[in-house]
Amino acid sequence: MDKNAMITIAGRPNVGKSTLTNALVGEKVAIVSNKPQTTRNRITAIINRGEAQLVLMDTPGFHRARTRLGEYMDKVVRESVADVDAVVLVVEPIASLGPQETELIKQLRAARVPAILAINKIDTVEKPELLSVISAYAQAHDFAAVVPISAKRGEGLEALLGEMEKFAQPGPHLFPEDMYTDQPEKQLCAELLREKLLWCLDKEVPHGTAVEITRFHEREDGVIEIDATIYCEKASHKGIIIGKNGQMLKKISTDARKDCERFMGTKVFLQTWVRVKENWRDSDYMISNFGYHKES
Repeated sequence: MDKNAMITIAGRPNVGKSTLTNALVGEKVAIVSNKPQTTRNRITAIINRGEAQLVLMDTPGFHRARTRLGEYMDKVVRESVADVDAVVLVVEPIASLGPQETELIKQLRAARVPAILAINKIDTVEKPELLSVISAYAQAHDFAAVVPISAKRGEGLEALLGEMEKFAQPGPHLFPEDMYTDQPEKQLCAELLREKLLWCLDKEVPHGTAVEITRFHEREDGVIEIDATIYCEKASHKGIIIGKNGQMLKKISTDARKDCERFMGTKVFLQTWVRVKENWRDSDYMISNFGYHKES
């Protein structure tokens, strides 16, 4: 009998939620970087395990919002812990709860949704240290299960999937079996380009960037032609993104093109431009224009 489960992946910024989602799915469906606030939208990933289909929602890191974009991201998190079968709360192996974890647990209680605690990055600590982490979280909330994992190394993932599958309810699969994300190709390519901005640029510059795909065309020979505009908030940032003699923009574009080709399974021709749009993160119109739509 077919069954399905809707499961939200939640946690503070940079705790490894997107790395975990990619590792569980076995495909790159969410961009990752070593900077917080990499994920801006709720991303749906699909895992098929025999009769069970797990639909995972990777959410932005929960944080104190400082811009309208930040407020939107926090709203996505709050809405994503409601009306699901379970939540996986991803935390680091630290034996104390921060304000983000405390607030997320408060939301779990309010929504009365069962939760699995996934203690990530266990490869960074000695195993005896995990006992104090487990104890701290056990006192804070009655979790349905506690699973130590390393998303980066693939440790504990099968055990985590097994716990998730326990929440699957009888019902038809929500997505085709060959589908592993509901993100349109155009959107994912934009996100791959934004990921390279996060990896290649320092300090505040990448957080003020957004990517808009202005042209996405498949030629008769199968080559995908993509025109992309990178928006930043300051003229000085534009110079940093372009770099000396255009070298930084060339590196960002080349790295993004290679990832797009791996994802699309065909050759990609990518052209990029950089434009300044001051304070776009505080403009509802621009936030919506860049694809960060409010959930209905």
